[in-house]
Amino acid sequence: MKRNPKTIYYIIIATAVAGFGGWTVFTQDWSAIFRADRINALVLISLFSAAVLLYTRWARQGKPLFLRKIPGLDAVEEAVGRATEMGRPVLFIPGIDELDQIETIAGVSILGRVARITAQYDTPLTVPVRYPLVLAASQEVVEQAYIEMGKRDAYDKDTVRYVAGEQFAFTATVNGYMMRERPATNIYMGAFFAESLLLAETGNAAGSIQIAGTARPEQLPFFIAACDYTLMGEELYAASAYLSHEPIMTGGLKGQDFIKILIAACIILGVLLVILGRGDTFISLFDAV
Repeated sequence: MKRNPKTIYYIIIATAVAGFGGWTVFTQDWSAIFRADRINALVLISLFSAAVLLYTRWARQGKPLFLRKIPGLDAVEEAVGRATEMGRPVLFIPGIDELDQIETIAGVSILGRVARITAQYDTPLTVPVRYPLVLAASQEVVEQAYIEMGKRDAYDKDTVRYVAGEQFAFTATVNGYMMRERPATNIYMGAFFAESLLLAETGNAAGSIQIAGTARPEQLPFFIAACDYTLMGEELYAASAYLSHEPIMTGGLKGQDFIKILIAACIILGVLLVILGRGDTFISLFDAV
């Protein structure tokens, strides 16, 4: 018996496809394409982006942008100058956390500025670190600072050195260095934990000028008590823009300040409207979905 093979064709027509990889491919429901309940987030992001771009443009054009004085950063050059006069080294600790932490990145950025000053004055600089990645990044930053100041031959690779991977072994080693070498200036910038008081008290006993900065509120009292100057919270993150006056950093900093002022104004307006019994509509504008 002979069979007759047949070819069968299927036609598939898609009328609605949604949720492919988080994106709507085709649908008759336009609300899935444009979320009207998230317009507030779009407006806020647009305002922030516009503010950053505008301030960055002004900074590049040379327009003066006001930055609040930070005494701790203004004292850095004076403290390094004191170390130069006394013939003693400057100790800089960029925190004891890994490089993927924003506080460590801020500390390494400030280290670059301090290294330029020490290179200019030919002042010995010592940077103990706890992690290999922080070691590599700090060495690169310090070397680049010396090159920019025309002091490439004065750069010593052992300026940045790996000390210990354990928290209190690191602290004990640095404390021993403070008591032996008596650095004239100690600068702590980054993430610190239980060792903050041990480091600050030892530096105070050694007679050093101490400048500290951290965004961890539980460690601030120890630095405030034992150090001459303390950068608190966001002052640490603003330090890079404050010291370098680089247009992109300055524009970002001023853009953030603008949004903070706008949010504070909205909070005050919302409180007043709630007191008057007319705040429901205004508050609904800030609903997060």
